[in-house]
Amino acid sequence: MEESRRDRDEEGRARNARPRDGLGRPLPYGTEGVERQPEGVVRSPAETVREAQRLLDSGMPFHAHEVFEDAWKSGPDAERELWRGLAQMAVGLTHSARGNAAGGARLLRRGAGAVEAFREAEPHGIGVGGLIRWALELAGRVDPGTGGSGVPGDGGVQVVDAAAEAPWLRRGDRPGK
Repeated sequence: MEESRRDRDEEGRARNARPRDGLGRPLPYGTEGVERQPEGVVRSPAETVREAQRLLDSGMPFHAHEVFEDAWKSGPDAERELWRGLAQMAVGLTHSARGNAAGGARLLRRGAGAVEAFREAEPHGIGVGGLIRWALELAGRVDPGTGGSGVPGDGGVQVVDAAAEAPWLRRGDRPGK
């Protein structure tokens, strides 16, 4: 039986070293991909929001999810649901852009539910209410059960452009709009 070698990181943990595209999909070895987000980075909330917004605006929601995941794992317990919900919304956008509309819609809705408790507080200047509206609206458009019409049973699947659909994380209007 032939033993396959697994890619490992510096600590010896299994880690797929294949390059990835902007939506986090593995590419063939030797292909030029998008640089991965380093894992386990502890950032301030402002740095987290700034870096995640840059990645979302660049059409890289999978990478933004990794930034939110770092905040979720390293931040205070009282904010874990906020960061987890934002990570779920970013993965929901990722799946929607990859063509997995059912998974995308489900994660967008799950993320919106996770951040609901922060709607009034808007921690760190994050426009939670606007993000909830964005996530639910996008979920309704991409959900294959509604065909994008919001009407159950409509049937079609809509693949979205991740950069064009990127949400604005801060409270208020996007600069320059």
